[in-house]
Amino acid sequence: MPKKQQPMQYDNQSITMLKGADRVRKRPAVIFGSDGLEGCEHSYFEILSNAVDEAREGYGREIITTVWRDRTIMVEDFGRGVPLGYNEAEGRYNWELVYCELYAGGKYDNNGDGAAYEYSLGLNGLGACATQYSSEFMDVTSYSGGVASSIHFRRGEAVSELETEPLPKKNASRTGTTVRWRPDLEVFTDTAIPREYYTDTLKKQAVVNAGILFRFRWEEEDGSFSEEEYRYENGISDYIRELAGDTAMTEPVLWSMETKGRDRDDKEDYKLRCEAAFCVSSQVNVLEYYHNSSFLEHGGSPERAVRTAFTFAVDKKLRTAGKYNKNESRITFQDVQDCIIVVTNSFSTQTSYANQTKKAITNTFIAEAMTNFLKDNLEIYFLEHPAETERFLSQVLINKRSRESAETTRLNLKKKLTASGTAAERVEKFVSCRSKDPTLRELYIVEGDSALTSVKLARDAEFQAVIPVRGKTLNCLKSTYDRIFKSEIIVDLLKVIGCGVELKGKVKADAVPFDLASLRWSKIIFCTDADEDGFQIRTLLLTIFYRLLPTLIKEGKIYIAESPLFEITTKTDTYFAYNEPEKADIVGRLEAEGKKYTLQRSKGLGENEPEMMAKTTMNPATRRLIRVMPADAEATARIFETLLGDDLPARKEFITQYGARYWDAADI
Repeated sequence: MPKKQQPMQYDNQSITMLKGADRVRKRPAVIFGSDGLEGCEHSYFEILSNAVDEAREGYGREIITTVWRDRTIMVEDFGRGVPLGYNEAEGRYNWELVYCELYAGGKYDNNGDGAAYEYSLGLNGLGACATQYSSEFMDVTSYSGGVASSIHFRRGEAVSELETEPLPKKNASRTGTTVRWRPDLEVFTDTAIPREYYTDTLKKQAVVNAGILFRFRWEEEDGSFSEEEYRYENGISDYIRELAGDTAMTEPVLWSMETKGRDRDDKEDYKLRCEAAFCVSSQVNVLEYYHNSSFLEHGGSPERAVRTAFTFAVDKKLRTAGKYNKNESRITFQDVQDCIIVVTNSFSTQTSYANQTKKAITNTFIAEAMTNFLKDNLEIYFLEHPAETERFLSQVLINKRSRESAETTRLNLKKKLTASGTAAERVEKFVSCRSKDPTLRELYIVEGDSALTSVKLARDAEFQAVIPVRGKTLNCLKSTYDRIFKSEIIVDLLKVIGCGVELKGKVKADAVPFDLASLRWSKIIFCTDADEDGFQIRTLLLTIFYRLLPTLIKEGKIYIAESPLFEITTKTDTYFAYNEPEKADIVGRLEAEGKKYTLQRSKGLGENEPEMMAKTTMNPATRRLIRVMPADAEATARIFETLLGDDLPARKEFITQYGARYWDAADI
């Protein structure tokens, strides 16, 4: 009998404390928000932030990031150089305080009363130390006073003394800090930071730090370095023009303010500086918030301010201008958001981040101050720009009424498409099968009533079902949702398929939830004649699935049943050829064997005998099915966009290049 395991001892000696580098190395997610790639990316951002703080204070106007193939990173700035020498007040070297102590740094006294950093991105004294602790190695060199001072670390421990040497005369004026390190795979599960993260981060920093040059160097496979540069001389004002491009319905404007306030009555005042750029766009809608140079991915206080101020100001203007119809409901922020580009860039001497990753701020004063700031400037804007205001208000109302129309469509559609299995069986002319197992059942979509009869007689009624399409369906790529869902053919088809639809745009994608698990069929098979009309119907069917059920294409659920083009009959056998080469091969073999034969082009599906249909189109052992792949659907979409879309030059080019092939079929 196995020995009973003794319970673990839990007493006063059971409590332990992480010390030194282990505080980060064993729990990186506490500091960086994740122990995966996202956390590794944030460790780079911490070092970059220190360089940004220096440049924004006016010390150096260029920051260089270099990334090697072995994932080593270097950030180089031209500021004052981080102090590394002995600190009399603390009785320790500054390199130890900055890179080996959490909550140590030069940014705590930052209320604008003579401190080194008035508006700092790095506040807590965590970033440099935490990144050093989480690195395989880190080398820091500081340039100041004609001297280069260096210290070297490995996995959280210093491996050298502080080294100093005079700079050559030609570089004697050099100032700044260079930090070179490699994130440690013992700390992060993934350290392969993609190039796109660096370029996106540096571009965002250039946007909110006007005039500062951010250079990026990336080592290619051949050992050479490619370089990119980012600089916005006028900051968010230039950026919003870039975002809007030629879609701007109004001229971009820039508002700015500076104020003081407190989050609670018992707290001290702190400074807030803010600017906001705004324009109306017919196609682009972007909301971006930055605080102390950090991109607020999750918003927080600035986002609340934008939502509140824009909804209030636009609704007030619509009411005072008499733009609402009688008894019409008021706008929501979504109606405004769908046509605006807003970028806010704020700085404060005190900031409450949601966490160390700095993706949201929670200051109540900032939310209130920015709300009032935006409300006031919008009110002035409406008075000073009447023509642009008219365009703005009209677009908001269009968005609102489209949304409400889409909501009505959504509710009606939900009723239509939430039919039970029994209700689906009652769809007009749908012929079901006996099996209820969705892993076996097959749905044939056929062309018209005559083909329905042939397929119904040729099928295996145990697992094969049939539904006809009556005439040509809509081109779903070019139709509105409202028009699509007024089509009984399409709604009946979707009801029989049974897994809902995938909607985008004004009708929310979760309005009628798509659920692959609710699909009633293992295969959905297009079965049309092998002629021009059949090909067109097949293509139009494909647009339904590409627009409304793309996942079924991605999952390989959609097939095309090949129909034979030729029937070749001898005294004893019948052969079917699906294309010209197959016909030539069969005829060649028969002639070589001296057999007599008759050759005729196959009839339409509705004229075929059930036995022939079963053998060529229905029987899994002998039929030919073509699985529709995502690339096939995308190619179909591109052709439709070219031939039926709004790009007239592309259509002219296509006709010029390929039109002669179809001259004989032209109806002239």
